Amino acid sequence: MFDVLEEMNSRPAPFQFYTAEDLWTDEHTSTKMLEYHLNESIDRSSRNAVFIARSANWIVSHFGVDGSTSIADFGCGPGLYTTLFASAGAEVSGIDFSARSIQHAREVAHQKGLEIDYCEKNYLEFETGKRFDLITMIFCDFCALSPSQRETLLAKFHAFLKPSGSVFLDVHSLNVFDGRDEAAVYERNQLDHFWSAEDYYGFLNTFKYDKDKVTLDKYTIIEKARTRVVYNWLQYFSRDSLREELEKNEFQVIEFYSDVAGSAFSPDSPDMAVVARKM
Repeated sequence: MFDVLEEMNSRPAPFQFYTAEDLWTDEHTSTKMLEYHLNESIDRSSRNAVFIARSANWIVSHFGVDGSTSIADFGCGPGLYTTLFASAGAEVSGIDFSARSIQHAREVAHQKGLEIDYCEKNYLEFETGKRFDLITMIFCDFCALSPSQRETLLAKFHAFLKPSGSVFLDVHSLNVFDGRDEAAVYERNQLDHFWSAEDYYGFLNTFKYDKDKVTLDKYTIIEKARTRVVYNWLQYFSRDSLREELEKNEFQVIEFYSDVAGSAFSPDSPDMAVVARKM
């Protein structure tokens, strides 16, 4: 038991382990994640429906989206943004590795008579011959990736964009990082049976990496038949660090906002959104 507790409380190197795909492809947790996505009143897997509508309207207006615009949404989930972009007339592609979310997105597109190209795949491995005017990545997905994964993704964005095409994404700011504390908590059937339909013991260890501006929520889920560890990493950014990363990967930063609905940038905002243009 001592060894189990030692391992549970051990601090890995930043981004040493990657388990995001397991989270989104597991039969039980992917069902739970879809439920969160589709709950229009909460900001958990997606932001609430009122904000999403306002955000999509702003994106359509700001980028002049119409029938001649091609958009790819990376980490599209159940199609909450892609559906709205396609309804504005755009040619839309959505990429996500949750089979359950992609199935729901396709069903919605069929019901609404929209032609949206959905791809069930880890977007780090996605390839296409299409070229886009705009690539979106919303709800701070960028923060869950390691530096090398972000570099891989930005290289793909650069290759997939038309000349002078734009990327629009959001990240967590250092304000959120500063407000987080290390902790160790235990809960039976943690998060209301989020991890399994069966009974389990859930342990959450939160680690902060001050030098790297990274946090880890390390979940150890102990069931009768198995034990799992899920690593939820988050990178936090300042405007300067985000600008530097984008420019290093051949993007010109055009503007910062406080959110993906185009709110004016505030240094006190928990998140920030950025428009960057392919150089």
